[in-house]
Amino acid sequence: MVQEEQGFTLWFTGLSGAGKSTLANLVATELRNRGHRVEILDGDEVRTNLSKGLGFSKEDRDTNIRRIGYVCRLLARNGVIAISAAISPYREIRDEVRQMHDRFFEMYVKCSLDELVRRDVKGLYEKALRGEIKNFTGVSDPYEEPVNAELTVHSDRETVEESLALLLSTLEEKGFIPRTSAQKKSAGARG
Repeated sequence: MVQEEQGFTLWFTGLSGAGKSTLANLVATELRNRGHRVEILDGDEVRTNLSKGLGFSKEDRDTNIRRIGYVCRLLARNGVIAISAAISPYREIRDEVRQMHDRFFEMYVKCSLDELVRRDVKGLYEKALRGEIKNFTGVSDPYEEPVNAELTVHSDRETVEESLALLLSTLEEKGFIPRTSAQKKSAGARG
C-alpha cells in the first residue's frame, strides 16, 4: 500500500504589497520540485473566482477568509500542501481557520508602511493615506498582527531568498516537510 502524503495549510498573512504572493509562488515551486502536490489560493484570484460579489466590509472579508480556509482544509486533508496568500487582516478569523485544520502553519510577512508605500507602483497606499480609498487595510482599516505565527519574516529587511530559506528550514524543523537528502547527510555527519 502506498503511503499517502500528509497535507497541510501554509497560510501567508500580511499587508498588501508585503510579498505574500511572491513568497507563496517561490515556496510552491520549491515544494513541487521536491515532489509535493501544491495548490495556491491567492487572495486576488479567490476574490475574482470564489468570492465574487463580496465587498470589503469586515463581514465580507471574514466570509472570504472562511471560504479560503475551507478550500485549504479540503486540499490539505487530501494530501495537498494548500498555500493561502491573502491579507486576512483579522486575528479572530485567522484563528478560527487555524482551528479547522489538523496541520496549519501561519507565516507572517511583515513590512513597514514606509516600504509598502515605496514599493506600491499603483499608488494605492498614497491614495488611502489621502483618504481617497476607504477601508484600506493597514491605513483606514485595521490589520491585526499575528501573535502566534509559526514564522515571521521581515520583507523590508530580508531578501526574498533569505525569507524563502528561513521558511523552508522552519517547515523542515517543525516536521511539515521532510529534510532534503543533502541536509540529512550533513546532519548525520555531525551527529
